[in-house]
Amino acid sequence: MTHSGNPFGQVLVALVTPMTADGEVDWPAVEKHMDRVIADGADGIVVTGTTGETSTLTDAEKLRLVEVGKDVSAGRAKIITGGGSNETAHAIELYKASEKAGADGIMIVTPYYNKPTQAGILTHFRLVADATDLPVILYDIPGRTGVPIKYETILRLAKHPNILAVKDAKGDFSEVSRVLNQTDLHYFSGDDANVLPHLSIGATGLISVTANITSAPYRTIVDAVNRGDLKTATAEHMRLEPLVRATMTHVPGTVAAKYILHGLGRIGSPRVRLPLVGPEEWEAAIIEDELALVQGVPGADFSDFRPDRNAAAGGALPKVHGTTR
Repeated sequence: MTHSGNPFGQVLVALVTPMTADGEVDWPAVEKHMDRVIADGADGIVVTGTTGETSTLTDAEKLRLVEVGKDVSAGRAKIITGGGSNETAHAIELYKASEKAGADGIMIVTPYYNKPTQAGILTHFRLVADATDLPVILYDIPGRTGVPIKYETILRLAKHPNILAVKDAKGDFSEVSRVLNQTDLHYFSGDDANVLPHLSIGATGLISVTANITSAPYRTIVDAVNRGDLKTATAEHMRLEPLVRATMTHVPGTVAAKYILHGLGRIGSPRVRLPLVGPEEWEAAIIEDELALVQGVPGADFSDFRPDRNAAAGGALPKVHGTTR
């Protein structure tokens, strides 16, 4: 299922962190959800990423998610820890602890809010990558961090022996092609709507929010691309389109994914932690209208979909706050 030299896999799920109605991590639901996405065809799980609500998880929760992931996967899928920190010293310690907890890889996001220069970004990534023996994915998402990883910086980072991949949520396909032409980096699509376009120009795989609902179609797309079957890949891409739109367009992907998973009966609560909140009435109505268009997508049967707008309303204040240090 994987390319030669690729330690991550190809179909990766940006995992939501199921929570109880009062905002505490629902550990039995976490285990159940992890097992399901792996059984559906995922090669790997990214825990504590954006979709996992990393900003409002404690360090202890982040490390336990790695440990639980290793137990549940039992070697069936790679467990990659995301998130990190916009403080380099904290990021180093967190990733070192994640390695001890059993992580198979780490995904380092560009420092957010600080808006460092490219020299600062370069230094941050290098120091974190130096601190671990795990393979590294760079996470380029300027829409959230405020700054992109520029092409020249990516080329310099590609020389680091531990930095093997990029998760691209920037959407500059000409730059992706340029980097693929000049480095051995693996590229992962970080935009669910553009998975097939990324793969068609040489990307390795995807790290998907929508795959929380069903990873099976992404397995079909990747396997079809691997064997040069664009017709099958395109047909599956088109079937997925309304589900991707429902999940990724109207509210943050975490919020929509939990709303949908709860409506399918797969998690006990759609609750997210503040400052995220569940969809408002009009947003929920649009999501449900999009889902009504989903037809023939493996693992996404909405014939018995029972959304609960009241359960999703608002956001939770957990008993123990997250921390930046």
